[in-house]
Amino acid sequence: MRDERELRGAWRRFQQHDFPPPSPDLAAFVDHYWIVSWSYAEPYRQKIVPYPRVNLTIADDGTAVVTGVGSKAGVRVLDGDRTVFGVAFRPGGFRPFLGRSVASITDRQLPASEIFSGIPTVPTIDAVESMLRRQQPFPDPKAAEAADLVTTIATSPEISRVDQLGRPVRQVQRLFAEYVGINPKWVIRRYRLHEVTERLAAGAAIDWARLAAELGYADQAHFVRDFTKMFGETPTHYAARY
Repeated sequence: MRDERELRGAWRRFQQHDFPPPSPDLAAFVDHYWIVSWSYAEPYRQKIVPYPRVNLTIADDGTAVVTGVGSKAGVRVLDGDRTVFGVAFRPGGFRPFLGRSVASITDRQLPASEIFSGIPTVPTIDAVESMLRRQQPFPDPKAAEAADLVTTIATSPEISRVDQLGRPVRQVQRLFAEYVGINPKWVIRRYRLHEVTERLAAGAAIDWARLAAELGYADQAHFVRDFTKMFGETPTHYAARY
């Protein structure tokens, strides 16, 4: 039995989301902030779909964690009345704070106190930005290069292979491991599959075999396998959310 609260956009009755932008001096590092509040009388299993971003989250109980890029979908159980403040770093933007390869925290979560000092117990944008500035991050041309490549992938539906990025494949792989935290093939697959969910959200009728071919898959079975690994359920099961 599916939870009715995850179908047809019903989650909007239980959750509120806000996505403020960062101040200009931090825009090279931070993609956006996110503030999520929820109210559930009964526990709800929230699907977490990965993006090539590191996140810092500060909960209303003061718990603060850094979550590396996840290679596949996860689940978080939401219960009661809670609020969480998050920082979504740009691809490459967390490397100046971490000081080492971002791939070292892929699929990992660690206490934010291992990286940041003076974490605010009551997070506001001003308080969190003051904390980030105290780390004195310096712009890194390689981080900017990685962010630009991710943007190119995200905005270019025709890109389905790493060799279409116009750089030596090994060079791109090393850059992504160091600055993005996951390999470029995964990033390409993630954004091409994101286009599938956009079509589902728009209510489009989908010819799955034809779509698989458009996305560069050898057959529909490979497409379904990749989608299921990324989103934790088959395309048709996921479509019911809309």
